[in-house]
Amino acid sequence: MNNFNIVACLILLGFQAAIVLAEFNYGEALDKTFMFLEAQRSGKLPFDQRVKWRGDSGLKDGALQGVDLVGGYYDAGDHVKFGLPMAFSVTMLAWGTIEYRKEITNLNQMGHTLWAIRWGTDYFIKAHTQPNVLWGQVGDGDSDHYCWERAEDMTTPRTAYKLDEAHPGSDLAGETAAALAAAAIAFKPYNSSYSELLLVHAKQLFSFADKFRGLYDDSIQCAKQFYTSSGYSDELLWAATWLFRATGDEHYLKYVVDNAVYMGGTGWAVKEFSWDNKYAGVQILLSKVLMEQKGGTYTSTLKQYQAKADYFACACLQKNDGYNVHLTPGGLMYVHEWNNLQYASAASFLLAVYSDYLSAANAKLTCPDGQIQPHEVLNFAKSQADYILGKNPKSMSYLVGYGPKYPTHVHHRGASIASISVLPSMVSCVQGFEAWYRRPETDPNVIYGALVGGPDQNDGFNDDRSSYEQTEPTLSGSAPLVGLFSKLESLSGNKGPYHKRPTTEQPSQNYHHQETSVPSTKSPGVPPVRFLHSITNTWNVGKTTYYRHKVVIKNTSEKPITDLKLVIEDLSGNLWGLSPTPVKNTYELPPWLKVLNPGSDCSFVYIQEGPQAKVSVLSYQ
Repeated sequence: MNNFNIVACLILLGFQAAIVLAEFNYGEALDKTFMFLEAQRSGKLPFDQRVKWRGDSGLKDGALQGVDLVGGYYDAGDHVKFGLPMAFSVTMLAWGTIEYRKEITNLNQMGHTLWAIRWGTDYFIKAHTQPNVLWGQVGDGDSDHYCWERAEDMTTPRTAYKLDEAHPGSDLAGETAAALAAAAIAFKPYNSSYSELLLVHAKQLFSFADKFRGLYDDSIQCAKQFYTSSGYSDELLWAATWLFRATGDEHYLKYVVDNAVYMGGTGWAVKEFSWDNKYAGVQILLSKVLMEQKGGTYTSTLKQYQAKADYFACACLQKNDGYNVHLTPGGLMYVHEWNNLQYASAASFLLAVYSDYLSAANAKLTCPDGQIQPHEVLNFAKSQADYILGKNPKSMSYLVGYGPKYPTHVHHRGASIASISVLPSMVSCVQGFEAWYRRPETDPNVIYGALVGGPDQNDGFNDDRSSYEQTEPTLSGSAPLVGLFSKLESLSGNKGPYHKRPTTEQPSQNYHHQETSVPSTKSPGVPPVRFLHSITNTWNVGKTTYYRHKVVIKNTSEKPITDLKLVIEDLSGNLWGLSPTPVKNTYELPPWLKVLNPGSDCSFVYIQEGPQAKVSVLSYQ
């Protein structure tokens, strides 16, 4: 071979390598995933809603029971707000945000991410009306499924169902507690007061779930046909594990250790991670505690948890001595006939996280069939994401709107009926079936980012609206993709374009907190001053997102405070409302406000990228 041919081959190989590297734009897939979450919103939609074919809906949810249950998410292609999969979805969104905050921020998607979480957590706060009361569902599947109509036209009953001491639901209350605890961690750098509020609800819900035990679908029986719970022990362990991570309170770690055998945490070796089965998630979260050498006297039990975490990962990677997760001929994890891709997406996210935990600990995955490097675990997770995006025998993307070929007959009411802005006249139940459900044409509304149920065990797929097992999207399938796509995009080297907010837009993601102040978590002896942090605005300049932070300082004592000096760390932008002192990072009240009287407050604002600054008291009189 002459030199020219050698050079030509090298150039061709380099070109092919570049193609492989940029085979999929995970950033675009991520942005489209957020579009699907917007399409699933119930309630009063914000002005910056990007999915324009949707409108306000469910504005009287809970009214018949005298409670405000407006908001939250519709579950799938229907309009029921099922509490268990919704809470699991929010937990997954929050977990992805916790693990991949830097990656999400670099992709300019933190605003969409926090809004996606908060659309769920605000609803959960409303639904948690008393310490031992949780409204767990709005609407029922039977009546809802008899109708094919837009959310904006709903005529089906919007009955609300609750859990209480006489009608317990440890699985649903536990999962909601986990969601709120995980969300508290995700929000802490951006809105500490909201984070504290989430923790209050999370702790109360965990206590409710633990003290009054029972299956939620025994109390809300109309959920049983659609989201049957296999048990509640995993959710109790799951909630306690998230509360330990959110608070550092050893009480919660002791709970998962003391109940490890009784609740199956160290007994169950599973090959599924889903809205119903959280054991693998618990086991991997606790493995992190162990690998960070924070187990202390609980180390021996945490090792048992990690053994089961390894079982799950090894089974996924086909290294488990034959006891493996089934793969289709095209390489997709196949767990259940109905909506299988939700199980593949959840497992893939979990494997990506476990890969990071192993890498951070300089550890390997030990399987019956040999030792596995962390990057191999991540590569398997990537293979599942790539299958979803088009690297499969059908060469079809199962993420709607991504790539040249994707499902166009999605089992989704809103996507399949013309938008209310185009067809303002009401579409009735029967009319929806006759005129829209059965029509052979493609959906009039592209539901970008919807992860459909996916192919069968032989990689076959029928793009038919009536094939709900394969063409219906779900919240619980899409939520894990936020963390997974963020991780993969950070490694891909892609620079391709994807949807972004215009630089002039000021979206309604001013994460306005509930009007409850929380004490500053300072050491004993500090003055009785409370800091209330919030983000009141955000905007883009190019690829950079800026946040307007507001901090309210309140004197909660019965005495006036004078000569108050504050230390503000991690401040990178401009600040208004305080006067700088000669000491670095130290500020005092402005000249016109020398005294902060009992019960009074003042505020200051600052603008910067990313997390809030750290505010503490240096001195006072």
